[in-house]
Amino acid sequence: MHILLVEDDPKTAHFIKKGFTELGDELDIAVDGISGKRLALQSKYDLVILDAVLPYLNGFELCRHIRQENTEVPILMLTGLGSIKDKVAGLQTGADDYLVKPFHFAELLARVRALYRRGHRPVPDVIHKIGDLEVDVHRMAVRRAGKLIQLTKKEFFLLRLLVLNKDVALSKHFIAQQAWGDYTEKENNIVGVYIGYLRGKIDKGFATPLIHTVPGGSYMIKDTEDSTADHPLTT
Repeated sequence: MHILLVEDDPKTAHFIKKGFTELGDELDIAVDGISGKRLALQSKYDLVILDAVLPYLNGFELCRHIRQENTEVPILMLTGLGSIKDKVAGLQTGADDYLVKPFHFAELLARVRALYRRGHRPVPDVIHKIGDLEVDVHRMAVRRAGKLIQLTKKEFFLLRLLVLNKDVALSKHFIAQQAWGDYTEKENNIVGVYIGYLRGKIDKGFATPLIHTVPGGSYMIKDTEDSTADHPLTT
């Protein structure tokens, strides 16, 4: 098993590396969030272990970046932040498991092995359908009326966010936080730009638009031409 460990404490990193290498696994170490992001996106790993408190880019943001680019790699957060709020934040940003320090290596090993087994089982197709639009989450494939539509990774992430919240109005604030991890006037403008990109690929040339602007500047996807939200806005 090839593992990426993003951990800035040398003693903890050495302890974990020693344990896994003695078992025959290969483990790479990154000591900050930026180098961890580079390794995670440039190399293929069977599993990623992240600390939350990291220099330059914290583990929650790093987890979000990795998950946007790779929906399949198992991610385990290993951190001293043990509040319910922290655990929820870690899982919401894309982590599959969350283990609080101090920890026993036996428990870490058991959790890693369980995530690895889960990730290597055959994954059933998950295809979301909205009208004549089909979104295959695992294969990152999109078709409308049978026609394959090519999207960038960021465009697919935004479409997936809309599809998983079908018929729900998503605010620019919420979309920016999920896609870029922050919300400023710059991200506010970027959301509109990317929604425009999506409309150009998903709706252009088709009689029925699926992506709608809701009064107040929110967006939603639905399979009718009625752009009035029936659900509370997500902020």
